[in-house]
Amino acid sequence: MRQQSHAAVAALAATAKAATLADVCTVSNVQAALPSNGTLLGIDLLPSVVTASAVYNASAGMGSTATYNYCNVTVRYTHTGKNDEVVLKYAFPSPSDFENRFYVSGGGGYSLSSDATGGLAYGAASGATDGGYDAFDNSYDSIVLKGNGSINWDATYMFGFQALGEMTQVGKAITPSFYGLSNDTKIYTYFEGCSDGGREGMSQVQRWGSEYDGVVAGAPAFRHAQQQLLHLLPATIEHTLDYNPPPCALDKIVNATIAACDPLDGRTDGVVSRTDLCMLNFNLSSLIGESYYCAEEISTSLGLGFSKRQVSKRQAQGSTSSYRPAQNGTITAQDVAVAQGVYDGIINSKGERGYFSWQIASDLDEASPTYNNETGEWDLSISSNGGGYVTRFVELVDADNLSSLDNVTYDTLIDWSYIGMTRFLNSLQTSFADITDFQASGGKLLHYHGESDPSVPAASSVHYWQAVRSVMYGDLPDDQALAAISEWYQFYLVPGAAHCGSNSLQPGPYPQDNMNTIIDWVENGIKPTALNATVSSGDFSGEVQQLCQWPTRPLWHGNSSDFECVNDKASIDSWTYTLDAYKIPIY
Repeated sequence: MRQQSHAAVAALAATAKAATLADVCTVSNVQAALPSNGTLLGIDLLPSVVTASAVYNASAGMGSTATYNYCNVTVRYTHTGKNDEVVLKYAFPSPSDFENRFYVSGGGGYSLSSDATGGLAYGAASGATDGGYDAFDNSYDSIVLKGNGSINWDATYMFGFQALGEMTQVGKAITPSFYGLSNDTKIYTYFEGCSDGGREGMSQVQRWGSEYDGVVAGAPAFRHAQQQLLHLLPATIEHTLDYNPPPCALDKIVNATIAACDPLDGRTDGVVSRTDLCMLNFNLSSLIGESYYCAEEISTSLGLGFSKRQVSKRQAQGSTSSYRPAQNGTITAQDVAVAQGVYDGIINSKGERGYFSWQIASDLDEASPTYNNETGEWDLSISSNGGGYVTRFVELVDADNLSSLDNVTYDTLIDWSYIGMTRFLNSLQTSFADITDFQASGGKLLHYHGESDPSVPAASSVHYWQAVRSVMYGDLPDDQALAAISEWYQFYLVPGAAHCGSNSLQPGPYPQDNMNTIIDWVENGIKPTALNATVSSGDFSGEVQQLCQWPTRPLWHGNSSDFECVNDKASIDSWTYTLDAYKIPIY
């Protein structure tokens, strides 16, 4: 029976591939493939407004140069009894290219992905959703409030986790029939995303675990409240100290720290592969008195913490530019106090920890003040990521930023995060640690994070992995727990990497073929023991490194490619935090 079943599946697949794109890309075929209303509880599909059109020789996916033929489909549905409307976009590859896969791409910032073509490179049907709030044209934070004091809860739940799960359910239900396959044909389903796209991936693992076979989540923006309030920490430190450091002094601190800590991992390559050793063995105070100089520049910021500023007269839509004069001086104790405070994280007046922070040697751009051309002084710069969160999500007022930090203390940051956490605990926090449903259904999770991420701290990912291990395997000895979790959930720190990409300050490796890795793991049973990453610049450009699976850490043997993944208890302990400023566990 088993062999006959495989033969039947093969015959169906062969029949499907014999069809042409013109054969399947019709409104009537899509309508016939829609599941009957009542099949997906709470979702009523609207067959009369289906569209379908063939697209030939089109590029697909961000940065892709390849071209594809696919069927561009739109489907609409309403939630039973709500009289709303949600728009879905799907891209179904030509039958000859279809590999029985469905792919979901994460967005970024407060946006869901509007691109439905990301799966074409993998022979996968893929989709995108407008979330019922026109997410193709609106970011969620712009409509989180219906009016001052009134939260748009429908949009909040849809953005938080619901829209992507429903889009995936509908897409998976349509796909087999669209290609003429039996409804019980296995469709391997994948999710890939970074930053909030990584959080979105984790939302699917936590809320829709049985729908997915493989998830690749990079730098997930876990714990929405704490993460957004972290963006206010640098300005709060400077406000508390009544001191705004010259940006050049902060740059000097970062670059000097990289130079000092680079060799601690055993190889001098411009990359701090062991920020834990840096934290344990390097004192920022040793930099006091070091001289710095920075030339006049125009800086451009995307406002998302993605990468080091670039000097350019051209800028992307939505970015901001500012002028900085030439800077010349020496690092002071106040400069070091700001940097050390940022790396220490949010701690209240009782010495209790409210959140971790970015690793030592990470870029300190979020602490950079703004130059006032009129006064010739450096003014406090309040991050709109943090300030806008407070106004809209905590104070529930439709404003883009706080006007000042008067009377704001570290205790205030924790109080605000407590309000945001409890208010959006079941929608945006995305920190549920029991993901048994995903594991029990056979799902595989590949989780990675740039170690020098200056936006979402790498320690937040370590903390989540630790939480999952504790919740799901807390009754097992360490070696058994590690073996059990690595069978389906693997986490990797990327040495020197920034937020969802390589780092111009540290020319280290970055993983490029995560989807191929997860596909091999899911479909071929090839469990990774390391993660491929390629160095794109610097003296070791082109070198392919095998990243160490957490909790092991890299230790090099000289300036060669020879290294090992070691267990270092002191280093691991340095990544372990108790958020004791809260009276409840923070997973």
